[in-house]
Amino acid sequence: MANDKGRPDARPLGVDLQQLRFAVTAADIGSFRQAADVLRLRQSQMSRSVRQLEHSIGVVVFERSSGGVKPTPGGREFLRAARVILEQVDALVASAQTNRRGETGRLAVGFCTSLSAGNLRKTLLEFKVHSPHIELVTVERSRTRLTTALRNGTLDILIVTGVSPLPESQTFPLWSERILVALPKDHPLTTRDVVLWTDLRDQTVLLSQYDPGQELENVLISKLSLPGERPQIERHDVSRGIVKSLISMKLGISLVMESDIGASFAGLVYRELRDGIRPSYLSFSAHWRGDNENPALHAFLKLLAERYPSSATGE
Repeated sequence: MANDKGRPDARPLGVDLQQLRFAVTAADIGSFRQAADVLRLRQSQMSRSVRQLEHSIGVVVFERSSGGVKPTPGGREFLRAARVILEQVDALVASAQTNRRGETGRLAVGFCTSLSAGNLRKTLLEFKVHSPHIELVTVERSRTRLTTALRNGTLDILIVTGVSPLPESQTFPLWSERILVALPKDHPLTTRDVVLWTDLRDQTVLLSQYDPGQELENVLISKLSLPGERPQIERHDVSRGIVKSLISMKLGISLVMESDIGASFAGLVYRELRDGIRPSYLSFSAHWRGDNENPALHAFLKLLAERYPSSATGE
């Protein structure tokens, strides 16, 4: 066997951030050519970089075809970790740039609700009015990725439904939002002013695997406790916006939060869901690390306590 030690180009192969960024972009778009256009590269450079990455890690990341590329099972796991790494690096760079410019503060807020309307939108707008010097960064991700970002300090605070994402985090209860059903505009249930949970039993309910999809599913199961009463539930690894597109294609209906109706979507109608005469709600809470000494975070927590005093007093 030939000895490569004497070759000037013989060196251990590594993985660099550029390769990770190329691979993640290609996965998001589903095409090497289109990803290269977005990144202003030659397609050959993109393809070569991804091949080198696959060789370095010993995993085939993409299945290639004339229709584009899609991640392999092993590739999906690798890309999930790659996204976390890139988010952390981007946060480090942003933090360094902020310090270099001498800016007075930065607050990173993670959330799983809509910013089109509702309490979160109003709260963030008020915070910018009171603290215009603080850079406000908003992040919408899956609960797993938001939790990771909170744990490693990339995010300062999360506003989510359900239980605390970190056992050691501090928690402050905020507001509740009504649960609505989103329907195609010509669906039979649109003739009603309100819809009962029992009206859903023969429907196909489309839910995002991202938050608050799991919490909405839990409420659905609690309202229709017998398996024979429940609708068919389809879980999709897509955003809430894509789920709305699926509804407009008449592939099913979905459950949404009250704040979602602020973003108009052609072909959709919303109705309040009730259990008898009472509407159904999901509650939101803020979560942050107790050892986070960011002054911007403490300013934001002060605003939350002022906006939601009943939560602070336990009323």
